[in-house]
Amino acid sequence: MSDDTTPPKQNMSYSMGGSVSAGASMTPTSAGASFGGAPSAPSASAQAAAGPLIKDVTTDSFMADVLEASKSTPVIVDFWAPWCGPCKQLGPVIENAVAAAKGAVTLAKMDIEKYPDVAGQMRIQSIPAVVAFVDGKPADAFMGAKPAGEVQAFIDKIAAMNPNPPGADLNAILDEADQLLKDEDFGAAADLYSSVLAQEPGSVDALAGIGQCYFAVGEHDKARELVATIPEEHHTQGALAALVKSLELADQANELGDISSLAAASEKEPNNHQARYDYAIALNAHGRREEAVEQLVAIVKADRKWEEDGAREKLLEFFAAWGNMDPATVSGRRALSSVLFS
Repeated sequence: MSDDTTPPKQNMSYSMGGSVSAGASMTPTSAGASFGGAPSAPSASAQAAAGPLIKDVTTDSFMADVLEASKSTPVIVDFWAPWCGPCKQLGPVIENAVAAAKGAVTLAKMDIEKYPDVAGQMRIQSIPAVVAFVDGKPADAFMGAKPAGEVQAFIDKIAAMNPNPPGADLNAILDEADQLLKDEDFGAAADLYSSVLAQEPGSVDALAGIGQCYFAVGEHDKARELVATIPEEHHTQGALAALVKSLELADQANELGDISSLAAASEKEPNNHQARYDYAIALNAHGRREEAVEQLVAIVKADRKWEEDGAREKLLEFFAAWGNMDPATVSGRRALSSVLFS
């Protein structure tokens, strides 16, 4: 044993530092083995921005983060433990090699002291153990600390198996994710945005898409946290600008209070433009876009100069948040034009 620390007792026997071929001992008990049951909901965001290529995985997340993820990009799993000296030697080497691959592979780190079940199902008897998964199945493996050259050769071999190598048509993937977002399939959209991040870490369009998914399901705080990880010079561009504007409008609505009270105030005093204006902001926050447009267009029709053309300006903010192709934007622009040019 090359480590000075005696490993704690485990449910399974792990030998330290030995070299075992990637043969029978690395074979899963069954091709369709389930590690921890159903995958957890996709998490994508600030974590993806911070380090989409390397992540820690658990028994519960193994299905989603390794098996499912490897269907789009090869995933290399490093089985290790805090008391394992060779693991500490191999860790930085393999992390550097994965980072250098620039998205051709990703790395999942699994602490077998905390999460022994997966290693047990795979009959791993020695750590460090490194297993590459491609298309949901083990493709290759090695055990023991290896020199940088051998690790690099292993990474290169696995990277060549990537069905979506870096440089693939990411725009097509983004377009598909955008359509899923429009179709309100937020989980599938987030998965595709995350796959883009695996190939192009820091993609503003992909991060914005994930933020839009968060916003759509009411996770506004997570969307804000994600936006905060992106340099401010990008906050006025494309989908990210729309997300930033949506968050601003949501904050404004939160400050106004209960929508039923705003509706009552607007109905009680139809000529109270401020009440109608506030109600429109609340309607938008509740997804009632067409009704929000009606309220603001009514103000423009009654008094174009109210609050220095404030109703028209708010409509333009809505359109920016919704996007040019949103049906409410298209019909809203038409309604606004009919009032302005009548």
